[in-house]
Amino acid sequence: MSALAWQKSSYCAQGNSCLHIAADHGTVALTESGDPSGAILRATPAAWAELLRTVKETHGRG
Repeated sequence: MSALAWQKSSYCAQGNSCLHIAADHGTVALTESGDPSGAILRATPAAWAELLRTVKETHGRG
């Protein structure tokens, strides 16, 4: 991965396909370790916060 300070999701355990997140110049960078292309998705902090809120709100609803 690049020089960003990546953090691995605590939900990842020991798998090869993990979500990683890093702060980068006013954006939130996301990548998935199982993606051979090394693609990085960038979002605003507000968009990232809204995604987290939505996931937490709907978690477990089936």
